Amino acid sequence: MFKTDRSRTGLYPTLILSLLTCGLLSTGAQAVDLLQTYQEALQNDPVYAGARAALTAGQEKSVQGRALLMPSVNLTGSNSMADTNYKTGPIDFNGGRSYNSNYAVQLSQPLFRWENWQQFEQGKLLVSASEAQFGQARLDLMIRVSQAYFDVLSAQDTLESVQANKTAITEQLAFAKRNFEVGTTTITDQHEAQARYDLAVAQEFAAQNDLEIKRSTLQQIIGHEPAALEPLRKGVQLSAPEPLNISDWVSAAEHNNYGVVGAQINQEIAKRTIALNRAGHMPTLDLVGSVSRSSNSAIPVLQQPAFIANANTIGIQLNVPIFSGFAVTSKVREAIALEDKAGDDYEAARRSAALAARQAYLGVNSGLAQVRAYEQAEISSQSSLQSNKLGYEVGVRINIDVLNAQQQLYTTQQNLAKARYDTIMNGLRLKSASASLKEEDLVQVNTLLH
Repeated sequence: MFKTDRSRTGLYPTLILSLLTCGLLSTGAQAVDLLQTYQEALQNDPVYAGARAALTAGQEKSVQGRALLMPSVNLTGSNSMADTNYKTGPIDFNGGRSYNSNYAVQLSQPLFRWENWQQFEQGKLLVSASEAQFGQARLDLMIRVSQAYFDVLSAQDTLESVQANKTAITEQLAFAKRNFEVGTTTITDQHEAQARYDLAVAQEFAAQNDLEIKRSTLQQIIGHEPAALEPLRKGVQLSAPEPLNISDWVSAAEHNNYGVVGAQINQEIAKRTIALNRAGHMPTLDLVGSVSRSSNSAIPVLQQPAFIANANTIGIQLNVPIFSGFAVTSKVREAIALEDKAGDDYEAARRSAALAARQAYLGVNSGLAQVRAYEQAEISSQSSLQSNKLGYEVGVRINIDVLNAQQQLYTTQQNLAKARYDTIMNGLRLKSASASLKEEDLVQVNTLLH
């Protein structure tokens, strides 16, 4: 690593300079982990920001519904001026100028308005629906960030594997050329190694492009160019989901999934809409009252004196609808049909949540089995590569055997890494389907990183 120097004066400055350089590089290129990436997404993801704004807007529905049950007060007023002119025969009279003013304060308190009561109840349900939508948006953000994070790691693993394979093929190509020059092998070994090298170059370009795409996807969520990401620890051990019974997860998803909860709330809103439309046939009863003041200045020519009038009224106003052209009946039939649709949507959401839970649960268990199999396959592939290299050196294996063994090892390592990422993601999706995914779960996944 360092240049060997017998003199102590030459060794120490070189060592110190190298340590300082490594320290500066590590400080400037510090990697971020999954939890830090998620915190950045909370601040910068536009989809989550939109869901948060929608929640704020949805919470106002309760206030608007309650306002329909409360009294309303209105103030009205007017001021006017009039110039009066009269003509009697050849004589014109200037009647003068008069001033009129009218002011009134009106109050109305609903006593019985079934429509307003149903809208009040709907307002509370709409708040709950907004909260369910925001809860789902929060879980979706966790899943999107985690998926984008591990997609970048997977793309990096693929690129590193392709580059390592390319380096090994380069060495094997050089070895085949030397053996051909000394006459120990045929030109076929060289051509086979050259073909594998050309393929590795093409795969490297594809892997680099895929990595840039995956980094761009993560950038779209966090709002800036992602820094270096912490990888999974080598040989990390993954655990099975708790509880182990799949029916428990399915049952939790059918009852707690935010999509199911939202669909259930929409079904209740549809029921309220039927009652709201039926209110069009019902009478309404309001308490009404007013305080008014009117004044008018005198007009001497017309012998009209000035006056001031005050009036205070209070009473009950009844309104009984009789006929509205069958509009109310039509709206009721429409609301009943929409309630049927809401019931079907609820059933579809329940089945979809159950399916998502089953798929994620099976994905976790299948992923754990694949990880164990690929770990054993990696050991076997390494042994196979060493054996083929030794056999090639002693002449019992040909170059293509070594190249195939190399390709098998790197492919196995890629599949092992991907199986680990997929298992982790299926575990998060399983908890998301049952609405039990929390930031603590991301913290737990974060402990699997370096």
